[in-house]
Amino acid sequence: MTIHTARTTLEPISPALARRIVDRDERDGDAWHPEYPLADERGPLRSHAASTDHDPVFTLYLVRDAAGLAVGGFGFFGPPDSSGAVEFGYGLIPAARGVGLATEVVAAALAVASAHGASRAIADTDVANVASQRVLEKAGLAEVGRSGSTVYFAGELGP
Repeated sequence: MTIHTARTTLEPISPALARRIVDRDERDGDAWHPEYPLADERGPLRSHAASTDHDPVFTLYLVRDAAGLAVGGFGFFGPPDSSGAVEFGYGLIPAARGVGLATEVVAAALAVASAHGASRAIADTDVANVASQRVLEKAGLAEVGRSGSTVYFAGELGP
């Protein structure tokens, strides 16, 4: 399922594409920014590349800017759990930060999650990453705890 926002497109990443991204096997039409993927995306991409069970909605997404350049990623850590909670993470290359793209991406992805049965969203970020904390708050999540250098957020998703 491709998700469109005013300035971005979130394209689902198949296991085969995840392997190519990890291997940096860029082909015609991929249009990956030289800094994509971020270092902390490589682990989830490797896991996804090895998976055989691919959820069409609650998956990893490649984030493209308005020019079509891959500038980051968004990912659900699986479908909603038995309580309806879905966990997610995201990241953009430094050149794509500070202009509201992350807020746009998170809001759109959470709207899709809500439309597909998720009733609550959870995420975490580093205590020093104030910009990410603001993105999560703008998406309707609130801080629910801290442990060491991690800040935890959660929020109800509306219809």
